[in-house]
Amino acid sequence: MFQIMGVLANDSNSRELRRKVGTLLLDLFDAQYFASYVWSQSDATFDDRVTINMSDDNLKSYETYFQFRDPITPVLQRRRRATPVADVISRRRLERSEFFNDFLARDGLHYGMNYFAYSGGLNIGDLRIWRAQKRDDFSRRDVAVLDAIGPAFTTAMRIALAREGHEHGVLSLVAAVDRLSSRTALTRRENEIAVALLLGKPDKEIAEECGIAYTTVRTHVKHIFEKLEVTGRSQLFRRIARQ
Repeated sequence: MFQIMGVLANDSNSRELRRKVGTLLLDLFDAQYFASYVWSQSDATFDDRVTINMSDDNLKSYETYFQFRDPITPVLQRRRRATPVADVISRRRLERSEFFNDFLARDGLHYGMNYFAYSGGLNIGDLRIWRAQKRDDFSRRDVAVLDAIGPAFTTAMRIALAREGHEHGVLSLVAAVDRLSSRTALTRRENEIAVALLLGKPDKEIAEECGIAYTTVRTHVKHIFEKLEVTGRSQLFRRIARQ
C-alpha cells in the first residue's frame, strides 16, 4: 500500500503511472492480470490501454469487437466504487457468454474486480484486476482495500492527464466548474451534475450514471441554476466560459 501511494504521489505520465500501479496491485491482491483504459468521451470507447500478462491480439479483439458486446464493464463503469464482477453478473451467466468464452478465457481471466475513476462526471481511467481459474474470487476485504486506493488514483490520473493535455477541453471544463463551485457552494453532487450538463448529457442519462432518481437530478439541476444565477444550459455554458 505504501509503495502504491508513493507511485501515485510522484509526477509521472498516465501510462507509466498505471503500469507501475498495476504491477503493485497484482502483488497486493495475488492476482495475475491487469488492464487499464482511459474512456474517450468523444468516441464513447475505451482506449489508451495499459496491460500486464494479456495478449496483444486478444486485446485488439476487445477494442474492435468485444467492448461493444461486453455484459459487465458498462455496468461496472457506472459504479463509483470498487466492484467485483460477481456483484453484477452470476458466474453461470458470465461463463455462458461470448465475452467470457471468446475473450476473457483465452487469456485465462476468471475472477475480476474493477475501479473506475471519475473527475466531475467524467470517467478518466480505470483499474481492472483479474485472477486465474484456480484462484479464489476477490473478497470484501480486497474490495475495501481497492476502494481506499481509488481516490488517490483518481487524483494522480487527473493531474497526469491535465499535464498531457489529454481530453484537454473536457478537463479544462471540469477545472472551470471546480473553480466556480468553490465560490458558489455547489455540493460535490451538484458539481458532478454541472459537468454532465455541460457535456450535453440528458437528465435521464445523468440519473442512470449517478445511480439516482430522475426527479433527484431535476432537483439538483434546479439548485445549480439557482446558485449560478442562470436559467438554462446555454447560460450555464456562458457562465463557465467566463471562468
